[in-house]
Amino acid sequence: MEETKVVDNKSEQTKTSSARKAKKSKIAVLAGKISDFFSGVKAEFGKIIWPTKDDVIKQTTAVVVVSIICCALIAVLDYAFEYGMNFITSIF
Repeated sequence: MEETKVVDNKSEQTKTSSARKAKKSKIAVLAGKISDFFSGVKAEFGKIIWPTKDDVIKQTTAVVVVSIICCALIAVLDYAFEYGMNFITSIF
């Protein structure tokens, strides 16, 4: 059994116009979400507490000192292991 569909031109036009409206509303929703995102970013930037110049200097100094100490420790260990490996290989 075959069924035939009768398509009305008006219903196709209505579907097309409703699809356009749906597409426009999706764009409007997306634009609203993007706007809300940037509004939130602006609000969060207002909550940031920036460190003072003295705090930045103290923290930078601490990082540099700790880095130098770690570098020296690694260098000493490297030389010690090198000496130990050379001593062991010279025995055999």
